[in-house]
Amino acid sequence: MSASGGSAPGYAFAADARTVTGATGTSDAAGLDPGETYRSTLPKSGKVYYRLELDATSSAYVSATAVPATDAAISAVDGIRVSVQDSDSHSCSYDSAIFGAARSPHPIAAWGAREVSPAKTLCQEAGTYYVVVERIGTTGSAPQDWGLELAAFSEPRLEKAGATSAPEAWNSASPTPLADEPEDRKGGAGFDTATTVGQGVWSADIAPGQTLFYKVPVDWGRQLYATADLGSASKGSGYAVGALAMSLYNPVRAHVEDVGTNYDGSQKSAALAPLPPVRYANRYDVADAVSTMRFAGSYYLVVHLAAQVADRFGEGPFGLTLRVRVGGAGESGPGYAGQSLPRGVFDVTAADRAAAGVAAGGDTVMKAVAVGGIGTGSVLLLVLGMWTATARRRAAQMRVNAQNPTA
Repeated sequence: MSASGGSAPGYAFAADARTVTGATGTSDAAGLDPGETYRSTLPKSGKVYYRLELDATSSAYVSATAVPATDAAISAVDGIRVSVQDSDSHSCSYDSAIFGAARSPHPIAAWGAREVSPAKTLCQEAGTYYVVVERIGTTGSAPQDWGLELAAFSEPRLEKAGATSAPEAWNSASPTPLADEPEDRKGGAGFDTATTVGQGVWSADIAPGQTLFYKVPVDWGRQLYATADLGSASKGSGYAVGALAMSLYNPVRAHVEDVGTNYDGSQKSAALAPLPPVRYANRYDVADAVSTMRFAGSYYLVVHLAAQVADRFGEGPFGLTLRVRVGGAGESGPGYAGQSLPRGVFDVTAADRAAAGVAAGGDTVMKAVAVGGIGTGSVLLLVLGMWTATARRRAAQMRVNAQNPTA
């Protein structure tokens, strides 16, 4: 909430999220099932525990999204930490996320993983594992509990063993920004309601304190580029630190990269640093921004406008423009030996491509081709389907006109 009293829409938890209570110790930790989403609570202090029962062949991932109240008092270093531990207290992974210099309350996500990998020695056995979530930062933050959304994922092993080192070279040049005419595309209010977009230029209104969620289908071998532009203010003056923040998350909601910009009332732009093509072997890289580009599927662009912007430039809304480009040559997937949970989370389907194409407006088929690399046969089927639907609508209209000659 801003000093002027305005408030932004809250986070949209998954509609099918199951309510679960985090335990204060491992003995009574509630179980999380891969493929499911949960709603819980994160207290001001202390750790909360959840349980995973895992086999010895599948990798498991759990993302925790912390949701403070829109008027919560937070510091720049407040945030959350997530870790996965085995039954003997060995740490399989840990990750953290903080709110940053703007000190604006908004959803932030961190993830934990139990990876089955020839490059690792710990946490490779079947058995019981624990997801540990806690708040980090100062002792002066608001005492209220935070909302918490947990999403659990399972990745099957490969049919055949592949490379165990990350690709050494990839195209790191930044492409020319898209200059298409912007199309209106309102963002979602959470991961579950994220709006699908493909390659193109998208516009939306964003209010101080608001967070918008978009998802982009990115197939194997493709590269994602994104830029966020914040329009000029119509009134006010001053300087807002960390006013606009854009974060990228992968299909298991693991943080990939983020970028932000300060704001003085004039138009500002912020672009993600170049990211590698999506490849399974990226997971072996030591850099997080490379290793997290390990899955095909929906990547999430999460854009937040700091609540403090309202104090200097009014309640808005302000104009937001997203420029999304999906480059690179498509590649075959790694060949999984089973199904992921949720099913299809690491796939880019024809429906995903169609949704991205429809979102682009105009030439649906060609925009879908640009996003997903649909083959010639698939394009033909789409075109024939569109022709058939059009012919049916025209035939129906002719029948109506024949029955009502004066209409």
